Amino acid sequence: MISQLMDTAAWKRTHIAILATIALLVLTGCATSYQSSGFTGGFQESQLAPDIFEVSFNGNGYTSGKRTRDFTMLRAAEICQGQGFSFFLILERDNSATTHSYTTPGQSYTTGTAYAYGNTATYYGQTTHTPGQTHHFVKPSSSMTIKLLRTKPTEGIAYEAAFLIESLKKQYGVE
Repeated sequence: MISQLMDTAAWKRTHIAILATIALLVLTGCATSYQSSGFTGGFQESQLAPDIFEVSFNGNGYTSGKRTRDFTMLRAAEICQGQGFSFFLILERDNSATTHSYTTPGQSYTTGTAYAYGNTATYYGQTTHTPGQTHHFVKPSSSMTIKLLRTKPTEGIAYEAAFLIESLKKQYGVE
């Protein structure tokens, strides 16, 4: 009887752990896709002058820093081309990451058997405690201020928008 109750408690713990994992995956999903900023991250931009933009991309806990930087470059190239320009310079760049954590609650299960004989009762029980676990994850972000150019400058590093769009979309399978 005790072993049956303990098996039931182990079964419950296993299923709770599986459900918690599924819930976490549903909430966080996979690496942030190339999209406008939303619950799981994405890109944003602000126009600071007719030819100057600030572009950023925020990833989730499954997004690499490289993917975040590349998607910031892709969005910058799309803005450049969308505004009728062919090249852009990076005036400022910032790559960072924030660390987050959460702790699952601990759980205790008690199983036992009671025996009664006349006016006497005896209880044999066991309590099993599973402590909570702390999980850490990192969310990378990248931002840059860009200056749009119609022609390639003779000095400095200018990025060609059409080339970046083609190569980065191909690399990440972006439509």
